[in-house]
Amino acid sequence: MANELLLRNFIATAAIAANRIVKFGSNDGEVVQAAAASDLSIGVCGAVGPASGERVDIVQAGIAEVEFAGTVARGALVTADANGKGVAAASTNRAIGIAQVTTAAGDIAPVLIAPSVM
Repeated sequence: MANELLLRNFIATAAIAANRIVKFGSNDGEVVQAAAASDLSIGVCGAVGPASGERVDIVQAGIAEVEFAGTVARGALVTADANGKGVAAASTNRAIGIAQVTTAAGDIAPVLIAPSVM
């Protein structure tokens, strides 16, 4: 089964851990690891996290594997915590997507990437 993704390449302006949610950096073409549920998250880093200054492909649409910081129910909206890990989004958060399975802390699980403002 094919899993079509929209990948875009950016420069990481700081180290980004694998499977973490990202946001735009200070300049066009740059990304950094998301650090809050209020961040304007734009996608997810893949299984290999870049060092500062390296180029990185970011999943901006499709299914991406996200590392979770806690329990999130299947079908719930997902946002970033202070470490760019997935957590359940509150009604005032910026969501990055929809959890495809129920997760626990430390799980790496699929999220349907669909950035939105709640």
